[in-house]
Amino acid sequence: MEFDWDAIGVEPGEGRHVVVGLSGGVDSSVAAWLLKERGWRVTGVFMKNWEDDDDEEYCSTRQDLIDVVSVCDLLGIELEVVNFAKEYKERVFSEFLAEYAAGRTPNPDVLCNAEIKFACFLDHAMALGAERIATGHYAQVRRWEDEEGATYQLLKAEDGTKDQSYFLYRLDQAQLSRSMFPLGRLYKREVRRIARALELPVAEKKDSTGICFIGERPFREFLQRYLPARPGEIRSLDDGRVLGTHQGVMYYTLGQRKGLGIGGVKGGEDPAEHEAWYVAAKDVAANVLYVVQGREHPALWHDRLTAVRCHWISGRAPHTHWVYTAKPRYRSPDAPCEIERVEGERAELVFAQPQWALTPGQSVVVYESRVCLGGGVIETVGQQEPIGR
Repeated sequence: MEFDWDAIGVEPGEGRHVVVGLSGGVDSSVAAWLLKERGWRVTGVFMKNWEDDDDEEYCSTRQDLIDVVSVCDLLGIELEVVNFAKEYKERVFSEFLAEYAAGRTPNPDVLCNAEIKFACFLDHAMALGAERIATGHYAQVRRWEDEEGATYQLLKAEDGTKDQSYFLYRLDQAQLSRSMFPLGRLYKREVRRIARALELPVAEKKDSTGICFIGERPFREFLQRYLPARPGEIRSLDDGRVLGTHQGVMYYTLGQRKGLGIGGVKGGEDPAEHEAWYVAAKDVAANVLYVVQGREHPALWHDRLTAVRCHWISGRAPHTHWVYTAKPRYRSPDAPCEIERVEGERAELVFAQPQWALTPGQSVVVYESRVCLGGGVIETVGQQEPIGR
């Protein structure tokens, strides 16, 4: 296959050593091939991050490893299997449970990237003598120089429908300086085309979805193993009526419509009162789930939030009162916003237009054009008191 390597942007290796995180999917497999084609000495590493119930019914680890072995054999690269299950449980899963127990909705993939894939995995690769690490993420890294000095920037992928910079916003300068994303300038359809041309065994394999340690199993069923059910009332936020019973407020997220079990409860004569119910608020202390009717209900829309545990990729906080865009969840379109205030690891953001179902525990990620500046974890939404008052 002929490539315009300058357009693809994969740096020539000239015999240097790179360790590629192989998941058993098409993306990381093609990333490894691209690097080998560019002259890198490639070692593949398969990370096992979950062990508690590694069975074939829901967990694909065994099949993924089989696929990785097949890909490495075909590409002629070395493979090592490493177990980070202990680190994953301590650094990612424990926080996942704590956040859900507190009534928030965390995103463990963000923490996994920062704590496992670009920390434990990076350290392991450096111990193997590698110069760089690489993954199949759809994102880009570039070295940028301005009047404030040289920094490494995290950029959105060329394929906007697959861009994963949102999940990488917690990476720092040291991590980015050693990371490569060979797929950053490719579209998914091109990655599939390459895989078919190479006759990779994973060329038609479906992309993995959902949280890695849950797999395809029902989410509430999994969570109940660690956070036992605690039934309570479902109430209307508008008038306080008891509409039903929930199994535990931690099992629900703001904006959730399905699984409430109150579809038959109607309002009065107003047609709007016959619309679907949505989760609008959770009172963890009182164990009450509050719902409203209709997706356009004002309680589901907010134009500002406070974020905590903020991380800025350059090491410098963005300018306040500048216009940026932000994603308050992965699938959200970029929304124009302004950072009103930054104080330490806290920041206040205000959006040009109200956003639907802003959810504490989720990450809000800030961009300046295609550059990911960083972000934080949503703590509160709506009109808030200024930081420090």
